[in-house]
Amino acid sequence: MSRYDAALDKALNRLHEEGRYRTFIDIERKKGAYPLATWKRPDGSTKEITVWCGNDYLGMGQHPVVLSAMHEALDATGAGSGGTRNISGTTLYHKALEAELADLHGKEAALVFGSAYIANDATLSTLRTLLPGLIIYSDALNHASMIEGVRRGGGEKRIFRHNDVAHLRELLAADDPAAPKLIAFESIYSMDGDFGPIAAICDAAEEFGALTYIDEVHAVGMYGPRGAGVAERDGQMHRIDIINATLAKAYGVFGGYIAASAKMVDAVRSYAPGFIFTTSLPPAIAAGAAASVRHLKTAQHLRDGQQLNARILKMRLKGLGLPIIDHGSHIVPVHVGNPIHCKMLSDMLLEDHGIYVQPINFPTVPRGTERLRFTPSPVHGADHIDRLVKAMDALWQHCALNRAEASA
Repeated sequence: MSRYDAALDKALNRLHEEGRYRTFIDIERKKGAYPLATWKRPDGSTKEITVWCGNDYLGMGQHPVVLSAMHEALDATGAGSGGTRNISGTTLYHKALEAELADLHGKEAALVFGSAYIANDATLSTLRTLLPGLIIYSDALNHASMIEGVRRGGGEKRIFRHNDVAHLRELLAADDPAAPKLIAFESIYSMDGDFGPIAAICDAAEEFGALTYIDEVHAVGMYGPRGAGVAERDGQMHRIDIINATLAKAYGVFGGYIAASAKMVDAVRSYAPGFIFTTSLPPAIAAGAAASVRHLKTAQHLRDGQQLNARILKMRLKGLGLPIIDHGSHIVPVHVGNPIHCKMLSDMLLEDHGIYVQPINFPTVPRGTERLRFTPSPVHGADHIDRLVKAMDALWQHCALNRAEASA
């Protein structure tokens, strides 16, 4: 094994040398007290911390409505589902969850997967089988799961410049008008927090006869009058053919899904290996997710609270002259631009101030754009925000980093 170990050592050492080796932080969330958690250091000691990089955007992972539904399902059915969806793994809980999701997005049907990553990968790759000759037009900054689904399915693909609808139109116009086409993009790009031009992309899709596929992973639960996402907020949801999203962020549970026409969902269900050959979600998870989706359809106060805290944090960090990337979404990225500095800031925030935010480095973002990415929630109080702002001010000065005008 020595020659293999040497290759592994080389690969890992390269990450260390570039300052982008990823370290897992062991934390224990506190039910009823999120965003507070306990950090267990490698030496076994512990420290109370505030989580500032979680994707449980609305605190639904601890909500009594969700926990009650999960306890009830666990007591009624036990732990696992017992099989794939095709073989004993489809329960009343799975069907109820899919009905909630279809209703949320105003679609005929929905299909639940083990994660939104799998839903993207399985659906986009399977569409090649369902629609021979399909050309997929993919935004340059699409998530890795979308890129993998497009790549793994084979066939023709076109990459259009990020959010550049004029470039997308050029690519569409250059291809055979008779060829089947699909445009894949996101509603919110999570690293910069910018929005996809949904209406303009739908206009182009209608003109060139293309299907539309949107990833609403960082938007469901948080945008739109019922939390169906940015497409709902913008009045464009009916123009989207396939919606992908997650149950593990704003909904606070686990899993992913697509929502589309009954025929499209039936075809993906029948052909996608990523759906067919994997065990279904545990019933308790499905029950908790359905309860969360149902609750957030009317919980506008949580969406309002989250947006308010995001605006307050951005305003205060901008006031310090920190280089904030602000596109008006709930995501608060602070540009650092160096992986070593980014990791140092993250470590000092954790150790010295009890503030947990992971560094975001390549390949998640391009080299030279390394950042800290804060995700405020409605359960982050004014005192949490105040401590974070003061800590960032002190550390930015201590590390002699540049203060710059906010970028957009």
